[in-house]
Parts: sequence; C-alpha cells; structure tokens
Amino acid sequence: MPDAPLCQAPDPAPRRPTIAVPAGACDTHFHVIGSNEDSPYVPQRSFTPPPAPLSALQHMHRALGIERGVIVQVSVHGTDNRVMLAALGAAEENFRGIAVVDETITDEALADMDAAGVRGLRINILYGGGVGMELLRGLAARVAGLEWHMQLLIDVSAFPDFARDMDGIPVPIVVDHMGHMSTARGVDDPGFQGLLALVREGRAWAKLSGPTRMTVDNRPPWPDVLPFAEALVAANPDRLVWGTDWPHVATPGYMPNDGELLDLLADWVPDEALRHKILVENPAALYGFPPVG
Repeated sequence: MPDAPLCQAPDPAPRRPTIAVPAGACDTHFHVIGSNEDSPYVPQRSFTPPPAPLSALQHMHRALGIERGVIVQVSVHGTDNRVMLAALGAAEENFRGIAVVDETITDEALADMDAAGVRGLRINILYGGGVGMELLRGLAARVAGLEWHMQLLIDVSAFPDFARDMDGIPVPIVVDHMGHMSTARGVDDPGFQGLLALVREGRAWAKLSGPTRMTVDNRPPWPDVLPFAEALVAANPDRLVWGTDWPHVATPGYMPNDGELLDLLADWVPDEALRHKILVENPAALYGFPPVG
C-alpha cells in the first residue's frame, strides 16, 4: 500500500541500562509484528513496519534485564491476533497479551484468548486498523467476567471530559503513553487532568511510555515530557506501569535506544522503591503475573 509510509527499524543494539533493573521487571508495552507476506497488513493501516519477530524482542529484553512482558496487538494486523497469540504461546508464562477484536467476537474465542494469556482489549483511534471508542462499553461488558481491562490508545487532550466519559465502565481502564498528547498543551490540559483524576482515584492505569509520541522537539532525555510523568507519579504510583513501545512504529525522527528509555525512569521516578513497584508489583497485579520469588 503506497500511501502507508514505511517505518524505520528499531535500534538493533539495545544497551544495558545504568539503573538497577529488579528481578521480575516487566515491559508492559511492545509489539510483535509478522511480515506482510505471511500475515498480511490491513489495507487501512497508517504505516508499514518492518517485521518485528519475537526473537528480536527477546534479544532486546535480555539486554535490558527484562523478564516479563505484555504483547500489545499492533494496528497493522487489525483484528487478526494470530501473530500475537503465537508469540504468547512461545513465551509461555513470562508474557501476557492485549488483543484487538470487534463486536463479532464470540464468547468462546474470548475464553480461548484468556487461557492463552490475554488480559485486555485495545481501543485505538489514532492509527488505522484499530477499533473505535464506540465499541468501548460493549466490549468492556463482554470481558468484565474475565476480569480483563480495556486499553486506550487515544490523545486525551481530545477528551476534555475524559474522567466523566469513563463513568460506568465496568472494568479498569489502561491509557497508553501517558495520554499520547502533545506536551505543548501542558499538564493543565483538561483531558490530562481527567486522566490524573482517574489514576488518583484508582479507576485507571497509565503507562509511563512513549516520550517520542508526546515531545515537541524529540531530543533525549525529552525534558518536556518530565512534568507529565511527574504528575502521574504524584497522582498515584500504584496505578502506573512502564513499557518500551518497541519496535517504535511510526516514530518520527530520532529512534530511541531501549536502554536509554529505561534509564528515563531515574528522572521520572527517582525513588528506587517506587521504580520497583512500577516495574514489578504493579504489572504483576494488573496482568496476573505470579509474585517474584
């Protein structure tokens, strides 16, 4: 599809982070991507990525000292979750998954996904191939009995009443990339303040990830992103998790090294005990990993 621009590949030489990475640390946001030939990409996609196989992902995790992970269904595969589910099966108990489905999904298929390690469904209104907010409440009701959550890839600045918009959702809400909004709007943006309120109240989780998707200048260490991370930590560190966003699809300009991204936690979360919570205890609670040790 010529109108879907090619993505650059991730840095193939992830470096060891300088911060201490605890046992059981979890990367809660990355994608495993098949080839367009073997697992055809959806025509309505917003970008065309190079394949990102499980072996390359595991190489990156070994370099960072990451032991657990959460595969998020990538938009170019649409509602065809086969690549994600195959990676889940290969990684066994160390991975969980987030699927993308529409309203035609059967209860039997959801049960099979649950047994495979899926723990949530993703709503994506930013990139072609996702499903929209109009399915949020219906899908949330379908998975409430499975104790899953709904994961939102949205720009929260487009939802000035975001906290109220989430009223009555019967499952936890997880928001990608700190709300995926431009830092130019500032932390007082009503949508971001709504996210802070939901996190503060324990009604939503946020992922400390994706600084390249928020920054206005895209220069490490992305100082314009720091106030947003600090505001979320101040709101409720018990409702935060961390992710690489590997392989950084549709990332403009500078391609970050994943070790560099993990080291950002030293600035975002200076307290080592809180970093441990965000890397280990919180993802274990959200995704159902067993306790470490």
